[in-house]
This record gives sequence, C-alpha cells and structure tokens, in this order.
Amino acid sequence: MPKLFMNRREFTVGVTAATAALTALPAIAGSKIKVAGIYTVPIQQKWVARLHLALDAAAKRGEIEYVYSESTANTDYVRVMREYCDSGMQFIVGEAFGISKEARKVADDYPEIAFLMGDPFKPHGNNFSVFDNYIHEPCYLMGIIAGHMTKANKIGMVGGYAIGEVNRLFHAFMNGARSVKPDIQFKVTFIGSWYDPPKAKEAAFAQIEAGVDIMYAERAGVVDACREKGILAFGNVNDMNKEENGENVVVTSALWHMENAINHAIGLVKSGNFKAEEYHSWTMMAGGGASLAPYYEFENKISGDVKEQVAKLADDILAGKFVVEINDEEPTSTF
Repeated sequence: MPKLFMNRREFTVGVTAATAALTALPAIAGSKIKVAGIYTVPIQQKWVARLHLALDAAAKRGEIEYVYSESTANTDYVRVMREYCDSGMQFIVGEAFGISKEARKVADDYPEIAFLMGDPFKPHGNNFSVFDNYIHEPCYLMGIIAGHMTKANKIGMVGGYAIGEVNRLFHAFMNGARSVKPDIQFKVTFIGSWYDPPKAKEAAFAQIEAGVDIMYAERAGVVDACREKGILAFGNVNDMNKEENGENVVVTSALWHMENAINHAIGLVKSGNFKAEEYHSWTMMAGGGASLAPYYEFENKISGDVKEQVAKLADDILAGKFVVEINDEEPTSTF
C-alpha cells in the first residue's frame, strides 16, 4: 500500500497523444515477456506482496522474465519507470498512487509498453490499465460471522488511512454485522500509517478498553493486541491466522488474490491485445481476486447455521444474485 495514497487529489487527465491512442501494442514472439515490478514499499508488505507473489508465480512457470525494485520513493518512481522502459521491458506493474499524472505521461511516451498500475483513477490512453483492491465482498461475509460472535455488540476496527480502498472494506464489514444485529456498535480508528504495528496495537488496546470484544485487523499489530487481551479478530488482505501470528485469534481473513488479473494481462501482452482497462472486477470474488480464508481451529466454534448462511451468500455473490454495496466514504465510530 503506497505511503502517499492518502494525499491523492482529483485532477483532470490530459488527452493522450494521438500516436499512443492509435498504436496497437505488438504481439510478443517467443515464450517469455520481460516484466518489471516497481513497488514503493518492501515486498514483505502485504499489499505489495500480493502483486509480487502473482508475478513470481508466472516467472516460476516460465511465462515471464521478472525483475523488480522495492522501496522506491515516489520522488524516484518516474525515473525508475523510464529506466525500465529504456531497458527493454514489455510490461510494467506497480503503483501510481500519488503520481498518477506523471505515470500516465510515461505511458504516453512509451506506447509500445503495457502498464498495469494500482491507481484510484480511470484507465488512460491505449496502454495504461488500472486496478485497486476490491475485497469488500468477503469483508461483508466476515461481518456476518463477527455479528454472530460478539457478545458485547461492540466491534473495533483499526485501519491505516481513511481512503476509499480501506473505507469500502470497513463499510462492508459493518453492513454484514448489522445484517445480523442491527443495533451493533463500532469503534473506528485510523492510525495514519500503512505499517506501524506498535501504533496499531495501541489503537487496538484503546478500543478494547472501550468495550469492544471483536476486532477487524486491517493493519498489522492489531492481532497481537487481541492475543494479549484474549479477544478474537478478523484479518485483511493476507491470511493473518497463518501469516501474522493469528492462531486461535484470527477467525478468518478477507483475502486478496492478484494471480488471475496478472495472468489475464500477461496473456493480452503476449497476443498483442493489451489495452487500457479497469481491472477492478479481477479483484472481486467472481474474478477470483477475493475469497474468505479457512476457519482453521474455529471450524467447530462457528455454528453450522452461520457457516451455511455464509456459504450460501458467497454462492449468491459469485452468481450475481447478491451485490455487496461499495461505499468509499469515511466510516465513523458509533459509540
């Protein structure tokens, strides 16, 4: 998750150069394409890790030659993009949050190269596709489980920044819980950082002191607080039960998968059919981009009726029979 995402401002994207708009990307001969990943944080950070894992898997299958740069500051980002473009890369994956306008200019200057960038705005020109994190559907399912499990009817939520990508997850979780108990209350805290486990842990402690007995751990550090205070948590993006010391604490997690999105883009680059598109649907359940993690040791602690309710609703989401609302507005505490 890029550090400067929370500072983004609306802007009007300039008209793409005519040559970029009219130029089709060439088909790639041979079995591999050259791909570069450019990340503003270390690949261990879980948001970026989803991109890296998908690209690394494609490399291990022999479909791409993959190189990457991590911890690239926004002030250096465009320079790194241009260096990769000049080195013969055919596909670039990364984050344009905070530098959307500048990244689009690079795409205009290299119309033969495909770009797939995390970005809150629209696709651009002929070669600049965008994605964002839309895992609100499993967040709604988690909310249902949390609503059944809370005894205090008070749930805590600790997030990084109050930006659309986080807000929509919180609202979905809250709506899922309210579908079970309409009078349920929420405590919402944003710590102003994408990675500050001690700060997130302290925010969680404060919420637990205020009376919450279930927490949504959008940030690292919350699970440790829950473990120390003996309450349960729900995870975010990665499997926090297995990857973030969540055994016997994290009931389940809303998972984000980028494999299908990345593989789709790779296929289009190889065939010469890559174009500017929104990849949001690839990060949702029907596109294989989101799911609910296993219940692990909580399998027998959740009632069969609740598990059946969640499974049926998941099927309805996949079939398009149930649509989880997307609300990017900032959520607020209700007590």
